[in-house]
Amino acid sequence: MSKRPRPLVAANWKMNGTRSSARTWGETMSVRTLSNALECDIVVSPPMPLFDLVFQALAQNEAISLCGQDCASRGNGPHTGDTSAEMLVEAGCRYVLVGHSERRRDHGESNAVVKAKATRAVTHGLVPIICVGESQAQREAGRATQVVRSQIGRSLPDLTSGIDVVIAYEPVWAIGTGRLPELAEISEMHDSIRNYLIRRAQTWAGDIRIIYGGSVKAINAGKIMRLQNVNGCLVGGASLDEDDFWSICITCDNLQRSHI
Repeated sequence: MSKRPRPLVAANWKMNGTRSSARTWGETMSVRTLSNALECDIVVSPPMPLFDLVFQALAQNEAISLCGQDCASRGNGPHTGDTSAEMLVEAGCRYVLVGHSERRRDHGESNAVVKAKATRAVTHGLVPIICVGESQAQREAGRATQVVRSQIGRSLPDLTSGIDVVIAYEPVWAIGTGRLPELAEISEMHDSIRNYLIRRAQTWAGDIRIIYGGSVKAINAGKIMRLQNVNGCLVGGASLDEDDFWSICITCDNLQRSHI
């Protein structure tokens, strides 16, 4: 049985959470991960005002990494409202989300902007989680694969060596809606992404993690992560509850152990 890339389970809190809930989440997850060595990487992406509190609650627990929800395409300077990659690193980040559909939709971020952000992240030692996904109209028009491949090709940093990046496939119409694509549709898209990466970046691209996001919950995470080229998941609403999120992490751990 071939060995999979080490999977990644990422919690994206979006614009949610309080100081109390963030502290409880961090302390609870820290105790659980210290007591259970999981065969998967865990990432949490809180809003910036809660960053330092979550960092302290995790007590420098290396089993859980902090992840920015976005980073600027430029360095420190006169860019009100932005957060630079340099600042994220200093805050204790190891990962950063770029190109989430909500950023593309709400802030008009193009693939070129996403690429600039991902490149900035890589330059400063952050692992960019590059989000891609099609709309319902694009899928119904039979353009889902074309759209996603175009987003990847235009959003990835220039890959001249085996740099560490993560691709997060999130069909836009499934995010926060409770609607989930058929497993065959998820599998087809992840296989297509893997094949595209291998053609673009040669054989080491087989190690790039491709995770799935979009209405992931404890009750469906196992079915999704059993698929061959699904290397973890990006969890939105369900990640706010530490019990639900921990259940997803345990499921991922069990699946990975069965492939080691």
